Amino acid sequence: MDDVLILTVPGLWNSGPGHWQTLWEKSLPNCRRIQQSEWASPRCEDWIANIDAAVKHIGGRPIVFAAHSAGCLAVAHWAQSDKNLVAGALLVAPSDSEREGYPEGAKGFRPIRLGKLPLPSIVVTSDDDPWLTVDRAKLFADGWGSRFVNIGSGGHINADAGFGQWPQGQQLLQELTQQAQLTSTTSNRGY
Repeated sequence: MDDVLILTVPGLWNSGPGHWQTLWEKSLPNCRRIQQSEWASPRCEDWIANIDAAVKHIGGRPIVFAAHSAGCLAVAHWAQSDKNLVAGALLVAPSDSEREGYPEGAKGFRPIRLGKLPLPSIVVTSDDDPWLTVDRAKLFADGWGSRFVNIGSGGHINADAGFGQWPQGQQLLQELTQQAQLTSTTSNRGY
């Protein structure tokens, strides 16, 4: 997993100190956060620009996103509007920006872009996420061409729901990073 850079993409209000994204950034030397200038009332186009800048800054190293909530929506928008290649995306508890009661301050996150992503991806959801129903999560996964994983009861899969280091998430991340390493090795050999 060390050859692949993991870029975390938090959702609205950022990820706090007990969130699995923050804990992964502290425990994995190859993991860092894409910072946003506005976490509470963001514009999707600004988040996409920051994702794009972070990817372009990396150069040729393989990248896997570890996105959460609205960060998943920003990754989906970015991946469908840009030709930069990223090796994979773990899309955890995407929020449904089209549902009633979604925070009004978030602009440009709807309509949700559901075209096939040009990268391997896994959508992870729970049965009782207050921001996304299982049916909508399945719709997102199908639209994005993502593998679908339902962890059962898990809320919004964040610190408030009791997720710390989240070993199951790290296992899914490892699957994507191993695939990225294999793809990178094969392409470097000229196959």
